[in-house]
Amino acid sequence: MASSSQKGVVITIPVLVLSVSAAAIFLFFLLSSLSSSPCTCPPSTPDSTFTTTAAVVTGGKVVEEVVDRRISVSRDDIEWVKDQIRANGLHMQDNVLRKGINPRTRAQQLEDLNNFKGISHYEGSEANNHTALPCPGELLVEEHHSNYGEPWAGGRDVFEFLAESSHLTANSRVLEIGCGTLRVGLHFIRYLKPEHFHCLERDELSLMAAFRYELPSQGLLHKRPLIVRGEDMDFAKFGSDVMYDLIYASAVFLHMPDKLVWVGLERLVSRLKPYDGRIFVSHNIKFCSRLGGDECTKRLGSLGLEYLGKPTHDSLLFNHYEIWFEFRRSKA
Repeated sequence: MASSSQKGVVITIPVLVLSVSAAAIFLFFLLSSLSSSPCTCPPSTPDSTFTTTAAVVTGGKVVEEVVDRRISVSRDDIEWVKDQIRANGLHMQDNVLRKGINPRTRAQQLEDLNNFKGISHYEGSEANNHTALPCPGELLVEEHHSNYGEPWAGGRDVFEFLAESSHLTANSRVLEIGCGTLRVGLHFIRYLKPEHFHCLERDELSLMAAFRYELPSQGLLHKRPLIVRGEDMDFAKFGSDVMYDLIYASAVFLHMPDKLVWVGLERLVSRLKPYDGRIFVSHNIKFCSRLGGDECTKRLGSLGLEYLGKPTHDSLLFNHYEIWFEFRRSKA
């Protein structure tokens, strides 16, 4: 009986040790997989949405926070707004003045501002005490929004097309040649980090509209865009160490001598990120095509530029499309 008991102990202990060890190893791997799985599965996001950082103002200071940023609208967005119109039983009405405190056309608003300064206003020195940045009446009634030959809303279409085609992030740097009154630029300024949008513009009235109306009224003064008055494709004031992800000119090269356009491109190539950076030119590239196909390609190649194609984009709100010509820097 005793020997039998001893023999049983000798057999049982190794088996017990091995069983406990195996169970511990299994439990370790099980717990490891359970704890790591939530971290390795990225959250799903809707189409055209990605997570990045955005500059926001908190307590008068610009800080960064992580947000979901969408560039273009989705099909769900379109269906949502159509549903809202249907749910409210809305139909387009004649666009005539409605009842209100003082309904006016833009021309009438401007006349009132010039003659009567508006409905309620401060007189004398009090006007300066209460109005930090007085704006000319012509800008307040947004007459400059009619300077483009097409709806102001088209600026959003251009932004969406260029930003998505260039795969921009909030940290990208953008240069617009001829930003005018910021019809397109406002959207880039809002999207990019502070000081990451640059522009060269020659027209003084456009610059006044940008600085005295558009940026303040859109709450974008804290973004500090670098907008420079200048012409002759002189980019010296933007610094020599800035590398752009996107450089674009919307209907600007049409009004320049071909020789000046080539001077500008030569100066811009070294400021464009190699391979990934993009130059977009709208409408046509007669400055190049007038040379002839082979000579055009050769001239671009001598600058280190490569022509990539002629994409188009549609408008969200009106029946319109726009043609763009795309280039990249083909040499580091």
